[in-house]
Amino acid sequence: MLTIQKFKTMIAAAGVDIRAEEKSFSELDAASGGDGDHGTAIVTAFNAMQKADGAEFKGYLKALTDALQNEACGSTSTLYGAWLQGMSDAAPEGASELDAAALAAVFKGGLDEIGFTTKARVGDKTLMDALIPATEALVAAQAEGVPAMLRQGAEAAAKGSDATCAMRARFGRAKNLGERSIGPRDAGSASMACIFKAFAKTVM
Repeated sequence: MLTIQKFKTMIAAAGVDIRAEEKSFSELDAASGGDGDHGTAIVTAFNAMQKADGAEFKGYLKALTDALQNEACGSTSTLYGAWLQGMSDAAPEGASELDAAALAAVFKGGLDEIGFTTKARVGDKTLMDALIPATEALVAAQAEGVPAMLRQGAEAAAKGSDATCAMRARFGRAKNLGERSIGPRDAGSASMACIFKAFAKTVM
C-alpha cells in the first residue's frame, strides 16, 4: 500500500532532485533548440506544488493541480497540471492509501489526461517519451507490488529519455531545427525521468 504521507514524501523528493538538476535541464533545452529555460520552468512548478496539502489522494492531487494553475505558468505547468488532474480524477474518493491496482489506475488516469492536452507521443522527443513507457511499465508490474511498480516505471522512463537522443524534435521551438535537433537528450523527458527515479528511491 502507498499512503498519502509517503506520496507527499515522493513529491518532495522529486522536487529536491529537480532543483539539483535545474542547470542541466536548461542546458539540454538550449542544446536541442528550445528556449533554454526548462530547468527554471520545472523548478518553478515544483516550488508551487510544495505549498499544496491534503489528507487524501484525490484532494491532494487536486491541490497540486491548483497550485500549478495559480502560481506557475507556461507549457510545463499546463502539461503537469493535466497529468496531476488526471491522477486526481482517477483516485478513489476519500482514499488516504492506495493498493497496487488503485495506484496503477491513478497513473493511467494521469497519462490519459495529459494525452488530451498534447498530441505528442513516443518518438516525438518530448516528456511523453519518458512518461508513456514509465506508466505502461508501472501498470504492467502491479502484480509485483508498489515498490516494483515504481522501480520499473523509473527504469522505463530513463530508457525512454535516453532514446530521445536519436530523435528529431516534432514539437516546440526545437522542431524548427529539423535534423539538427538530433543528438541532445530531450529536457522534458530528462526531468520526467528524474521524477520517476525520485519516486522509486523513496519507496525502496
